[in-house]
Amino acid sequence: MTSLDKPTSDTDQPHRTDQQDADAKAVTEAALFEAFGGVRGMVETVLPGLLFVTIFTINQDLTASAIAALAVSVALVVVRLVRKDTVKHAFSGVFGVAFGVVFAKMTGEAKDFYLPGMIYTLGLALAYLVTTLAGVPLIGLILGPVFKENLSWRTRNPGRKKAYAKASYAWGLILLAKCAILFPLYWWADTTQLGWVLVSLKIPPFLLAVYLTWVFLAKAPPPIDVFAEMEAEEQAEKARKAEQGARAAEARNHDL
Repeated sequence: MTSLDKPTSDTDQPHRTDQQDADAKAVTEAALFEAFGGVRGMVETVLPGLLFVTIFTINQDLTASAIAALAVSVALVVVRLVRKDTVKHAFSGVFGVAFGVVFAKMTGEAKDFYLPGMIYTLGLALAYLVTTLAGVPLIGLILGPVFKENLSWRTRNPGRKKAYAKASYAWGLILLAKCAILFPLYWWADTTQLGWVLVSLKIPPFLLAVYLTWVFLAKAPPPIDVFAEMEAEEQAEKARKAEQGARAAEARNHDL
């Protein structure tokens, strides 16, 4: 069993000082901002839907509302491309808005602009819960590469796996609660009522889930940097081969 496969337990973790706890919280906060897009990502998530419901509330025009929402989504991607920023959050927004526009135009119901996003939210909630029950919490799959630990938490860092499980359950239950509000409104409320409630529920549940994730991970054992470990092993292997080469050369010189 190599060092990369060797499991650790919670008791193997040294007691952390207050400064180390503060550093862990700062690293976790930075990783969460990177993974979920931070303030700018939240703006890009909310703005298209807000524009759609605002315009539709004013003039009840599905086409104008859809074009405006799609246009602002594309504009956000263009801005990121020009600034050479990460575009994954903006692109996901474009695809979400595009699906909503296509669905609404196909059915002729402005309310259906929101339906693909609602179905996605429900699917994501179930994914968080099912993957956690299966022993591979989704939030760990998302954040593992960000923390440079990949999947090492599954077998080598049980305290961290437990934190990922708690965070994934939090995400799943929060999103299910959101769906429990939105789907009845889809059937009973009109487009503007559903739209304003949906926009108002974009940020608070997300912030709650991110906050709980931060709390769970900040208290968990630090991540195992598997990239640093692999690099260290590669350096050790190179040193070993160099030493063997030197010994072989010395042996040849001795024979001569």
